[in-house]
Amino acid sequence: MSLLKIRDLCFRYGEKPVLNNLSLDVEEGEFVSLLGPSGCGKTTVLLLIAGFVKAERGVIEVAGETINDIHAYQRNMGMVFQNYALFPHMSVIDNVAYGLRQRKINKADAYRAAHEALNLVQLKGMANRTPNQLSGGQQQRVALARAIVIKPRLLLLDESLSALDRKLRIEMQVELRKIQREVGITTLFVTHDQEEALTLSDRVALLREGSIVQYDRPAVIYEQPKDMFVASFLGKANFMEGRIHSIQDGRYTLQLKNGRSLPIGSIQPLVVGLQCLLAVRPEKVAFSASCSYDTPIQGNVSLVTYAGGITQYGVIALDQEWIIQSQNTTTSGGLFAVDDEIWFGWKPENTLVLDS
Repeated sequence: MSLLKIRDLCFRYGEKPVLNNLSLDVEEGEFVSLLGPSGCGKTTVLLLIAGFVKAERGVIEVAGETINDIHAYQRNMGMVFQNYALFPHMSVIDNVAYGLRQRKINKADAYRAAHEALNLVQLKGMANRTPNQLSGGQQQRVALARAIVIKPRLLLLDESLSALDRKLRIEMQVELRKIQREVGITTLFVTHDQEEALTLSDRVALLREGSIVQYDRPAVIYEQPKDMFVASFLGKANFMEGRIHSIQDGRYTLQLKNGRSLPIGSIQPLVVGLQCLLAVRPEKVAFSASCSYDTPIQGNVSLVTYAGGITQYGVIALDQEWIIQSQNTTTSGGLFAVDDEIWFGWKPENTLVLDS
């Protein structure tokens, strides 16, 4: 059952359109990430749901109730901002209990619930500290405790992990997902970090210029991107644009825009003369020093980037640069060096056929 329904949502700042007929369904208990480049409208969606700004057009429903005209303080939304917005003059426990006290909950019950929330986010024993006595990760946990203690209908997170260093951000991703599952709260999470969205989400909504381009499970949106924008924004991809030139024994030859021919495989039926845009993910490409693939391509290494668990190669072939990744399974790191000749290819099912 959809807890949140958004239909044809439109919003503009002055004369600048921000959201264009955006529609979205979020199931009860689901963790959904709104992903996209800066300025695509993802934070505006949260602000409209929270009631901090008013839609120009469209409908927002929560549990079957239209909330467009309900004041922000009556919507019972829990929101964690990018800068956490903690009260610096208050103790941790006072920060967490603040929302309950504003709802006229008696002091004893409010502080009991606040202590439970602090235990949930693993901050037991820090109730009497002030925000400036906490690390960034601890402040983030306080903000999360303050948001969930009021038992909101929706938890709205606006890039709330972006201020943390990479190691702590990864740790907090695990903790955030664990807490969300334990509490069972429906969550919308705004991020521009592709890896974060894939790691945390039940579903990902990828936005571009105020509209949702693709909305699906992380594995589907990564392995079956709709178009070039999705494929390039969510990870890396090698693109091939051209015309299907010939078919022989179920194998296709693509004539690239530069006139070169590329043997490809595809499990999707294609016809001769079709103009198409194809792609293959770097980690799906296999390579070696000899020709041993169904779709062999010869190239020369132009760049080697060692990144710990993987090595990424740039390879010049067919007048374009290809990106190929390999797992580092030995202590010696990469297998090839700049200017080495290599052959590469991929399985037919790994050829992506994209909307152009």
